[in-house]
Amino acid sequence: MKVHTGKRTRTTLAAVALLASAALASACGSDSGGEDVDPGSAAEAPSYEAALDRAPRDLAAFYENGPELIEGGETAYDDALASVEGTPVVVNHWGSWCGPCREEFPHFQNQAAEHLDEVAFLGVDTQDSADAYATFIRDHPIPYPSVEDLEGEFGNWIDTALVGQPNTVYYDARGELVYTHQGPYETEADLAADIERYALSS
Repeated sequence: MKVHTGKRTRTTLAAVALLASAALASACGSDSGGEDVDPGSAAEAPSYEAALDRAPRDLAAFYENGPELIEGGETAYDDALASVEGTPVVVNHWGSWCGPCREEFPHFQNQAAEHLDEVAFLGVDTQDSADAYATFIRDHPIPYPSVEDLEGEFGNWIDTALVGQPNTVYYDARGELVYTHQGPYETEADLAADIERYALSS
């Protein structure tokens, strides 16, 4: 914020208000001793090791390159789905620039840690740069890949009218798209329930 030195009284009042606002914000936050906690950050992310160790061969191969960003758009998306044929798939349509996507991201991290060995998790990173994706994933690790959607055409890929991001798409073990959840998951419990209903029960 730029301060005009000729207006000392207004500057002082603004500084006092800013300090008061900061104190109130930390009081209303988590019990982290006033430090900001970045949900899903590397320090907060779960361990994926146990679920990866349990994964059958096809899923282990799917996750082999970790959170790579796959070029190729719709063709790459179809190829990714084909590579895990016979396994239910949960697709998170998101972008690192998207606030609601970032807010729900820890839910996907946690559920991936629970179900990597049963469900193929796949991201579709939309209208993002490769550098922004790499920076976000470095700071918010996941074990699964994302397909690059530079033009924001994912709705066309799945023949579904989508309004904004995030969205979550479920395929059953036969490869049929069985459910599309539009908008963010407000709670991990809601995401877990849909994974159980549309992926694990298929």
